Amino acid sequence: MNITSEETNQRILLVDDSADSLRLLQVTLRLKGYNVTIAHNGTEALIQIAESPPNLVLLDVVMPDMDGYEVTRQIKHNSNLPFIPILLVTGYEKSSVVKGLDAGADEFIRKPIDKEELLARVRALLRLKHSMDEQFFLNQRREDFVTRLTHDMRTPLIAADQFLNLLQRGVFGNTLSTMRESLEQMAQSNQTLLSMVDTLLEVYQYEAGGKTLDFFVVDLWELCQQVVQELMPLANVKQLSLKAVLAEGTEASLFKVRGDRLELRRLLTNLVGNAIRFSDVGSVKVRLNSTVEGITIEVQDTGIGISPEEQLLLFDRFRQGNHQRPGNGLGLYLSRQIVEAHQGNISVLSTVGKGSIFTVNLPV
Repeated sequence: MNITSEETNQRILLVDDSADSLRLLQVTLRLKGYNVTIAHNGTEALIQIAESPPNLVLLDVVMPDMDGYEVTRQIKHNSNLPFIPILLVTGYEKSSVVKGLDAGADEFIRKPIDKEELLARVRALLRLKHSMDEQFFLNQRREDFVTRLTHDMRTPLIAADQFLNLLQRGVFGNTLSTMRESLEQMAQSNQTLLSMVDTLLEVYQYEAGGKTLDFFVVDLWELCQQVVQELMPLANVKQLSLKAVLAEGTEASLFKVRGDRLELRRLLTNLVGNAIRFSDVGSVKVRLNSTVEGITIEVQDTGIGISPEEQLLLFDRFRQGNHQRPGNGLGLYLSRQIVEAHQGNISVLSTVGKGSIFTVNLPV
């Protein structure tokens, strides 16, 4: 018998209320060198899995206290567990393959079990487990790398920003008039890069599930007015009209939601800032409305508009469209993450050359 070290490192949990079935499966798998543990019912299995997740679960469908479908659902819905492949085992023709797969099972096998078929399915599922673990590890490494990189990049960028600010203020002596324009461009470029790094950090925090939101009652009307006031200088430079309005027949007191104020502010700043950036004439308007489902925020502009093809991918990562304007392609992706974290949704309605309306729906 040829037993590889890889097989001896694979731990398989057998779950069955039948002692005979457990004994047969246990012998078959141990002869192939697998590390086998057993559980006699679903509750016992869930406790063992929580304490020490196995590489694979062979799970009987029909058990007295909790059937295999329910055990499968609980394993797959437990976000604290790694990916664990589940092979459902049954001796009944009426057991539903569809029900098992919908519950989250990865494979299905019927009794009486053919040993070669069983071992083939076990090998296949363990390969799947290895592949998923490897992918998770690589993603984790990538996220850790990006997080460390962006954190490390912020320090010199902030230092450069402060130094350029001191130069512009003449702290180190009067600067030549010919240098001032260059210093201003350098400071602006540095600020743009710092903003990109901060956005990238936020995106990866959301994707890695490491973003913690603090939910309190937020006055959206007050927040909209603040964002409009902060971005007014940008609109004035382009001679755009910028204002926040309430839908007709609504009152300011209606627009209060539970949310993270800082993230909602970031959302509004992204949307209004984009509207200003992509509008050369006309206006940008932020409109609040109250509906049966909750609160709607509309950011409407008279800008260059977005083609139907670009709208389909607009909220994906690093999607900038075919325009020639500066940007990192992460703002709208981050906006969608923020909205979804608040149990809402975001959409766009746009016509090329006539402007766009971005609509955010938030539950009260």
